[in-house]
Amino acid sequence: MKKIVIGSGNQHKIEEIKAYFSDLKFDFVGLDPELELPEVIEDGKSYRENALKKARQRAQELNEIVLADDSGLSVDYLDGAPGIYSARFGGEDLDDQAKYLKVLELLRGLPESKRKAAFISVIALVDPFNDLEIIVEGKCSGFIAEEPAGENGFGYDPIFYLPKYDKTMAQISQEKKNKISHRGHALKKMKRELKQRYQK
Repeated sequence: MKKIVIGSGNQHKIEEIKAYFSDLKFDFVGLDPELELPEVIEDGKSYRENALKKARQRAQELNEIVLADDSGLSVDYLDGAPGIYSARFGGEDLDDQAKYLKVLELLRGLPESKRKAAFISVIALVDPFNDLEIIVEGKCSGFIAEEPAGENGFGYDPIFYLPKYDKTMAQISQEKKNKISHRGHALKKMKRELKQRYQK
């Protein structure tokens, strides 16, 4: 069974990706926490650049097929912020709750029409054995809620409101999230690529 390393230290993200690809004949594994790998400096100007840099660096270091993603929240009123800086918005030392509370504070008092937002995810796979790079993108549109709600998600999920379901991303099931989320859309595209290229 072909091994693919998920180039992330985020356990939530690793489990989400592994669950989505569970029906494929690949052995998906997270990064070994005992490996003292140098940090990937995410200095790209786009999700695409950062995702590809992470996948390329880890593939070179490990000599393995690596899948990596870069994702974030883009708020129209904030000119696309937090964007590619979503993971460190407001400072490296802030936890998820502090980050999304900062977004809520910046939008406090604004009507729904000015609270449009989107989650964006770019997933890159680098296969050093076949000199192959695959890049896919997914997007999920919604609004920033006035208050956080839900316990199921992580990151900015508790404040990302989905009008179709009248719930935040953190209030829907993981199964539903896999179908409609930005990462879900990107994973769907990546699954199609993996089937076409490796499981003919």
